[in-house]
Amino acid sequence: MECKNEFETLYMEQGYKQVIGIDEAGRGPLAGPLVVAGVCFPKGFSHPDIYDSKKVGEKKREVLFDYIQEHALYFKIEIIDEATIDRLNIYEATKQTMMKIARECEIADVILSDAMKFQIEGKVVEPIVKGDQKSVNIAAASILAKVTRDRIMKAYSETYPEYGFDKNKGYPTKQHLQALETYGVLPIHRRSYAPVAKALQMHFDFK
Repeated sequence: MECKNEFETLYMEQGYKQVIGIDEAGRGPLAGPLVVAGVCFPKGFSHPDIYDSKKVGEKKREVLFDYIQEHALYFKIEIIDEATIDRLNIYEATKQTMMKIARECEIADVILSDAMKFQIEGKVVEPIVKGDQKSVNIAAASILAKVTRDRIMKAYSETYPEYGFDKNKGYPTKQHLQALETYGVLPIHRRSYAPVAKALQMHFDFK
C-alpha cells in the first residue's frame, strides 16, 4: 500500500507552488474530540508506508507520526471539542476547521481535501473521494489526525475504564453502548448524537 503523489505532481506541473492535504479523524464516534490535520510535503515527496491511516497498523502509524512532522514543509493539527461539535454539527465543525488550516498554510496554493467541499479565496480546492488512499499529503494528514485522537482516547480510558475507550476510541460498540446505559453520559460525550441523547433522556426519566 502506498499513496502516489499524482495529484500533487499534476498541480506542480501546472505551475502551482505547493499542495496541502487535509483530513480528519473522529466524525463517527459518540465521545471525544474531532481532530483535523493538514500536511504539506516538498515537491516530489513519496513514502511507501504513508497511506490511509485506517489501513496502517498502530505501531507503524506511531513511527510515521514523527516522520511526517520531521519531513513536512508544513503541518497543523487542530482538536475540536465535543461542545463545539454539538453547537455546529459534525459536518460544519469538520468543514470550518479544514478551511482554517487551508487559510493558515500560506505556502500552499492548492488544497486537497478528503472529500470535503469548500472554497478558499485565491486557492484551488479539490475534494478527493478516498483521498487518503490517493494523495500522499492527505494520507499523511489522516495519520497525524488518527494518532492524535487515538492517544486522547487512550488517556480517557484511564479516567473512564468502564467505557473501553482504549479499544473502541469512542465509537458505538456494544461495550460502549452498554456503559452508556449503565453508567450514563460523560462530559466528553457528544450530546447531539442520537445514542447519547437517548441515554440522557433515559437517565433523566429514571431520576
